[in-house]
Amino acid sequence: MRASLLLYATMLMPLAAAALLAALPAYRLSSLLNVFAALMTFAASCALLFERPAAGVYFLVDDLNAVFIVLTTFIGFTTSIFSASYIAHELETGKLTPLYLRFYHAMYQLLMFAMNLALLANNIGLMWVAVELATLTTVMMVGIYRTHESLEAAWKYFILGSVGIGLALFGTILVYLAAQPAVGEGLPAMTWTVLIANAAKFDAPLLNIAFVFLLLGYGTKAGLAPLHAWLPDAHSEGPTPISAVLSGLLLNVAIYALLRFKLLMAGNGEAFTPGPLMITLGLLSLLFAAFMLYPRRDIKRLFAYSSIEHIGIIAFAFGIGGAVANFAGLLHMTMHSLTKSAIFFTVGHIVQAKGTQRISGISGLASSHPMLAFAFALCVFAIAGLPPFGIFTSEFMLVTSTFAKNPWLAGLLGLGLIAGFGALLLKLQAMLFGEASKGSKEPTATLIPIFIHLAIVLMAGLYLPPPVVAWFQSVARMLG
Repeated sequence: MRASLLLYATMLMPLAAAALLAALPAYRLSSLLNVFAALMTFAASCALLFERPAAGVYFLVDDLNAVFIVLTTFIGFTTSIFSASYIAHELETGKLTPLYLRFYHAMYQLLMFAMNLALLANNIGLMWVAVELATLTTVMMVGIYRTHESLEAAWKYFILGSVGIGLALFGTILVYLAAQPAVGEGLPAMTWTVLIANAAKFDAPLLNIAFVFLLLGYGTKAGLAPLHAWLPDAHSEGPTPISAVLSGLLLNVAIYALLRFKLLMAGNGEAFTPGPLMITLGLLSLLFAAFMLYPRRDIKRLFAYSSIEHIGIIAFAFGIGGAVANFAGLLHMTMHSLTKSAIFFTVGHIVQAKGTQRISGISGLASSHPMLAFAFALCVFAIAGLPPFGIFTSEFMLVTSTFAKNPWLAGLLGLGLIAGFGALLLKLQAMLFGEASKGSKEPTATLIPIFIHLAIVLMAGLYLPPPVVAWFQSVARMLG
């Protein structure tokens, strides 16, 4: 009973907070409530690690989604702390009105509800609905500044996201049709636990077609190239906290959906192996994004392409499969989410300090804002894969495990990693050094969430606690 309450609290607390925040006009009270709701949701999700309810018709908690739900609620909490101080500046400068601020806080919690629902759903239809809700919520938040650029980005995201989610819906329907002869009509043919247990009896050709549609649909949501076109615009034009959530969390939800369907494919001996398709899209995303980093002139677009690069690495890892590569994929996903959200927090400070997103206008950061420059440099070193940060560990594991299976693939993977590394260090140098750009101000947002994330990423590179290792190993074995 208690475990079930924790499960429902993880989903319903953000929903209740969204309704309350929509009615509260006071900014400071709304910000505090937003942080409190995110903290309580994170606490409930952590408790699910120790008390898990039995799988039901609609909801499920296992080792796989526990990784995603704890990571999502933690970053949701730290982002709410950053947002509380960052968004105040947007109100002061007139970029947001008090009415839009109420809308922003309500939509933030609605987004957290949608992502938690997608991760905890034991029903393929319910998961699709939750991902669609998350898409619509973020579309509205990307366009919240009501500028020409932000509205254009929101429409682009809406159109391309709708195409992707439509393809995912078609794939979901095909999975239901493939399962129906084996498990019957209705809810059983849509329940993950039933589907996995009976996957060997499904119509393999129909399952193959379904996975192609699902990969295209959820791959669009994950930002895999060439399905990524919405992502740079959405990241660059929306509020910085939403860029952090999009890059650090929402892309993971789409990857999670693909992993669930990959498990379904693995349970059917006659279906094709989805690994080569994931490897191809992952490698394409990595190489494309790594070289697209070089001509970027907007700091938020720069790190949007970095997100495409790292989602490609994650898809590649899970496509390679095996105990080591799956472990590396999970670790890389976790480290990327923590690091990339910290980067967008830092970018928010930089944009406030320099008054521009143009990289050419951010020169001399080391002399004008030394502490901010230090935090930014650490974030870039971490995301570029320098030791001793956790991303170095995951990339090293992935390269070595890939080399053991296919040296040519390992070479292409290494090329993408080196190209991305060079581009980020080149851009970092341009922003840290040189003559300080004019018009610099002191940012008002807190630096605490940045250093919390960096501390975790650094610790993961130096030492992973045995319970975490055992947990990730369990999930890696599950994924095959």
